[in-house]
Amino acid sequence: MCFIRAYLRASTDEQDASRARAQVEAFAAERGMQIAAWYLENESGAKLARPELFRLLADAHPGDVLLIEQVDRLSRLNAADWDQLKVELAARKVRVVALDLPTSWMMATTSKVDPTTARILDAMNGMLLDMLAAVARKDYEDRRRRQMQGQAKAKAEGKYVGRPENTKRNSKIAAMLKAGASYSAVQEATGAGRAHVAKIAKRVRKLGSTTENQKAAAQRAEALRPVLAGLAGMSHQRMAAELNAMGLPTPAGGQWHAVTVKRVLERL
Repeated sequence: MCFIRAYLRASTDEQDASRARAQVEAFAAERGMQIAAWYLENESGAKLARPELFRLLADAHPGDVLLIEQVDRLSRLNAADWDQLKVELAARKVRVVALDLPTSWMMATTSKVDPTTARILDAMNGMLLDMLAAVARKDYEDRRRRQMQGQAKAKAEGKYVGRPENTKRNSKIAAMLKAGASYSAVQEATGAGRAHVAKIAKRVRKLGSTTENQKAAAQRAEALRPVLAGLAGMSHQRMAAELNAMGLPTPAGGQWHAVTVKRVLERL
């Protein structure tokens, strides 16, 4: 029994990797295909190292189908990396079916055709996959060249500010993660790739750690209130010297200086 594994990809964090999901689902439904698993990620197709793609390959069994919207969702790789990916696909005996490659559609149902026809379809499909992968790579290189030319011009004119962050979606991802949602649930709800969800999770953890550290520092500063009250009337520099002589660390755990005393007093 083979499984249909759908792979959806967008190039950047700001793009919606799930954009083509409805189209892929409709294609599968029309042919009586049941999609067993979805793999979404926000990674460049020019990169071979894509976590979700290789998770799909790791999950796959011989005869499984890798279903994609277009060949360029699978590859915008250079020739060497494309050859390596084909080796990985062949080793796992995974068949590629792309909505934009009609000759691949029968690859999902090769059990219904005789072995000779299956071999012919496989050969034709492989040749056309190679051609479309090469076209996708050329398109990628052409767009990169135009982007670099546009950026160089914008920088020269002082107009280049870079790509803005999708703050609305990132806030939703952060909120879901804080609420205990799994990575898969977040991907399903936002269309973000697993790598991007992991990046936001790291940001959430860092922010939480920073907040906890700030609370702890505020508590330590409050504990120093009676000591600082006893040193009232001294200059900040003299207070810092006295506190260091007592062996008392700053709320952050360091040595006292006049400016440190001033900041702590302002917060109390």
